[in-house]
Amino acid sequence: MRQNVRQFFRLALLSCLLGGAATAALAQSYPNKPIKLIVPFAPGGFTDVVARILGQKLSISLGQPFVIENKAGAGSTIGTDFVAKANPDGYTLVMISTTHVISPAIYPKLPYDPIKSFTPVGKLVDSAYVLLVNPKLPANNVAEFIALAKASPEKIHYASSGNGSSQHLMGGMFASMTGVKLKHVPYKGSGGAANDLVAGVVESSFAGVPNAMAQVPAGRLKALAVTTSKRIPQLPDVPTMQEAGVPGYSASVWLALLAPAGTPKDIVAKLNAEIAKVMNSPDTKKEMFAAGVDTDLSTPEALNVLMVQEMERWGKVVKEAGITMQ
Repeated sequence: MRQNVRQFFRLALLSCLLGGAATAALAQSYPNKPIKLIVPFAPGGFTDVVARILGQKLSISLGQPFVIENKAGAGSTIGTDFVAKANPDGYTLVMISTTHVISPAIYPKLPYDPIKSFTPVGKLVDSAYVLLVNPKLPANNVAEFIALAKASPEKIHYASSGNGSSQHLMGGMFASMTGVKLKHVPYKGSGGAANDLVAGVVESSFAGVPNAMAQVPAGRLKALAVTTSKRIPQLPDVPTMQEAGVPGYSASVWLALLAPAGTPKDIVAKLNAEIAKVMNSPDTKKEMFAAGVDTDLSTPEALNVLMVQEMERWGKVVKEAGITMQ
C-alpha cells in the first residue's frame, strides 16, 4: 500500500515537472507565427492608432508580424467576444479601452464575462477626452455651452463612436453633473463622428486628443475643456472641466491588452516585458505623444484590479446619468 502511495506521488511530481518544462519551452519558443491583435473598433480611431503603433514595434521586437484586425460593433463587444472564444495560446489578443468595463452596464446579456473570460496582459496608456464644438455654435467656453444647452434642451447634439462607448459616457456624465439635456448621436466609429462634427451635422463631441490636435489649431473646431483633472501637454491652453466650472468632473480613457482566459503565465509575462521595453523607448513615447496619449504601463495583476474598480465606477455613472441603449 505504502509502495503504491510513493509511486503515485513520484508520478504526480514527475507530471508537474514535465508540465512546467513544457510551459517554459512554450514560452521560450513564443512567438513562432504571426499574432493577431483584434481592435474592437473601426479603423482610424483612437484605439486603432495606438494598436498600430504598438503592433509595429512588437513585430520588430518579437520577430513575428502583429496583424491588426478591426472587428467593430455593439460597443466593442463583437471583437472582444471573438477573443474571449479564441484559443488561449497567446496568438490572439485584444486591445480594449475603458468601454470594456462600461459594456456590462449597457449590455446586460454579454456573451462573455469582462473579467473572468480574459487573462490581463497589461495596461498601456491613458488619455484625456476633449469637449469639442463646431465653430458655428455660439459658445466659446463651458459656461456658455451649458447656458446654451439649458436654453434649448436636447437641441444640441453630441456625437460618439457608439452606444456604450467612452465618448457616450463622458457626455452622459457631463449632462448629469451639469443638469443639461443633450441629444446623443451614436456613430459606428470615432472617425465618422469627427467628420460630422467638422461638417456641422452635429454640434459637439467628447472626442480623443488626436481629433482635437488635428482640427483645433486650424480653426475647424473649438476645444472648450479636457476631461482629466490636469491640463494635458498637447493642449496646454485648454482648461480642465473643473477649471471651466464643472467641479468634480474627472475622467480619462485607458487602453490595455487582454488575452483569452487560460493563456499561459509565461507567455503573458513575456508579452508584458516586451511591451514595457518598446513602450519605454524614446521613439515610441514620441509617437504616443503625437497620438495624444500618455504611456501608463502596469502588471497583469494591477490591470485586473483596475478593471474591477472601473467596472464599478462606470456602472454607477450609467445608473446615475440614466444612460440606456438607443
